Amino acid sequence: MPAAVTGGDVLVAVPEWLQFPGWRVVFAVLALVTGVLLSRYVVRLVGRPVARQFRRQSVAQTVLRLVRLAVVFVSVGVAARILGLKVGDLVLSVTVFSAVLGIVLAPIVGSVINGLFILADQPYEIGDLIELDDGRKAFVDEITIRYTKLFTLDNTFLVIPNSAIRDHFVTNYSAEDERVRQDLEVVVTYESDTEQARKLMRRAAATDEEVIEGGPDIRVGSARYPARPTVLRSSFGDDGVVLNLRYWVKRPYKLPTVESRVRDRIWEAFKADDADIEFAYPHRHLIFDESSGTLDAAVGERETSRGPSRTVVDTSTGAPSEEQ
Repeated sequence: MPAAVTGGDVLVAVPEWLQFPGWRVVFAVLALVTGVLLSRYVVRLVGRPVARQFRRQSVAQTVLRLVRLAVVFVSVGVAARILGLKVGDLVLSVTVFSAVLGIVLAPIVGSVINGLFILADQPYEIGDLIELDDGRKAFVDEITIRYTKLFTLDNTFLVIPNSAIRDHFVTNYSAEDERVRQDLEVVVTYESDTEQARKLMRRAAATDEEVIEGGPDIRVGSARYPARPTVLRSSFGDDGVVLNLRYWVKRPYKLPTVESRVRDRIWEAFKADDADIEFAYPHRHLIFDESSGTLDAAVGERETSRGPSRTVVDTSTGAPSEEQ
């Protein structure tokens, strides 16, 4: 006859022939394994409805993780009942265990709280291209309540705790609009034809395939900016006129490459154009006047066994020196 487990710790009756030594442990392990497998099935079952319910992928993934955790937690409770643990014992054990680990796991708890704030504030989303305050750019690969995983442009992974990434300045290139405005300064001499230089710079930027050639003005907040490349006289520098080229790039993924191509086109355009355009570089003119002093020197030649030489007399000391 089936023998029910006494003490009311298990709600099912176990046949006597199954009550071999250690049967409780075996059944508890089976309950845990079943819970893990069932959690995966439940996640697959509710995955699409949850994804349709939540627009943000990171929030949907977090909800699915919580669903899986809930199913596993229920299986852990069933396993504990099989082992004969009561609810009071479980609560006491969890309380003591949490108190002991509270101090040790305080940083993780802080990351979890910051992860909830990140999910609520939405500073970035999975797939966005962001830039950290140290200059590194990366794609957001995964957002959990404990950490954020980034895939850098150098083909490396960064796993940053949420408590740390919230303390950094993060630039999001993909939040609302992928178009990014770039600035490029070119210095030409004061004698150059600056109007022609501005025209060639605009043309050099507009001919690149990744640069927006024209169209309606681009709105940023309440301001509107021309979509076509523009060149402004930024300032009058010490060595020349500073021309500031502003252009919009369609996608922010290859900004250094686009800037390099625009520089090359400007270089070639200035060289090929017939106008008088010259890149400026530092020039220094040294002026000597009556306050600079004078220097008188006499140079003579004489034959020696080593060949002709020159004798230079330093008028400040009067001492001759010989040079070959």
